[in-house]
Amino acid sequence: MNEPRLQADLALHRPELRGYVHEPAYAGVLSFMRRRYTRELAGADVVVTGIPLDIATTFRPGARLGPAAVRAASVQLNEKLHPWGFGPCEHLSVIDYGDCAIDHHRPSTVIDSIVAHARPIVQSGATMLSLGGDHFVTYPLLKAHAEKHGPLAIVHFDAHCDTWPDDAPDSLNHGTMFYKAVKDGLIDPKRSVQIGIRTWNDDFMGIEVLGADWVHEHGSKAVAERIRQVVGQHPAYLTFDIDCLDPAYAPGTGTPVPGGLTSAQAQQILRGLVPLKIVGMDVVEVAPAYDHAEITALAAAHLAAEMLCVLAAQRQ
Repeated sequence: MNEPRLQADLALHRPELRGYVHEPAYAGVLSFMRRRYTRELAGADVVVTGIPLDIATTFRPGARLGPAAVRAASVQLNEKLHPWGFGPCEHLSVIDYGDCAIDHHRPSTVIDSIVAHARPIVQSGATMLSLGGDHFVTYPLLKAHAEKHGPLAIVHFDAHCDTWPDDAPDSLNHGTMFYKAVKDGLIDPKRSVQIGIRTWNDDFMGIEVLGADWVHEHGSKAVAERIRQVVGQHPAYLTFDIDCLDPAYAPGTGTPVPGGLTSAQAQQILRGLVPLKIVGMDVVEVAPAYDHAEITALAAAHLAAEMLCVLAAQRQ
């Protein structure tokens, strides 16, 4: 008797880290892109993990539920992707590491908890793809990555610059963490670019800003070219706040700002980043309570998949 074509719950018993096996998109354990749930790092090229924090928000909370929503929205991505012509997991061994344990009732432990969660993944040599969570999670993630790679170029997609001044050592604020990261030497501002910005700061701390208006005027190819020029081959951390997208494409987020990028623009820019030396990545600020028909979570899942395709294309 022939084996059935469809299998279920491969997140729990997928035999190989690479490749694809058909399973129903509407059922089963919701790992990211149906990859194996495991904390065994041996052989993993990419480790996907959730960072469910949302106590650093300045407006609407709820991003702690983002990792679960993005995983659920990723079920249709267990296949070859357009326009790449391949699935990233044909060329990358990708695992879902589960979520970072965060005690929201003890804010003083948050940074150390996230660094401790990330450190063994980064030190293993795998590339980390984190699902937020509010954008503050990028600060401890940068700490863990800078331990291995030194000061990083940051490629930052957002409506907000997140470099507003904040010298309080114990603050948790998703609008100031890149100010702290520059001050702490985690980011090299001369090698860093922010894309889609449409809020003002008197001091962008030396980071090049390609605002949303610039993106709309010059187009996605010019944006990707400028990012490549600024970053070069410096180790780069790629962070995508979903509110970089216009609220028409991503309403489910805590601080939406009109005038943003389209989903297509964001995808096209990411596809132009294959030459970069990307050492870490995240997609953050999905807040499902404000979403409609899961379009924000779908956008986030597809952008995360584009990031994986960028890494896979580097291996072609």
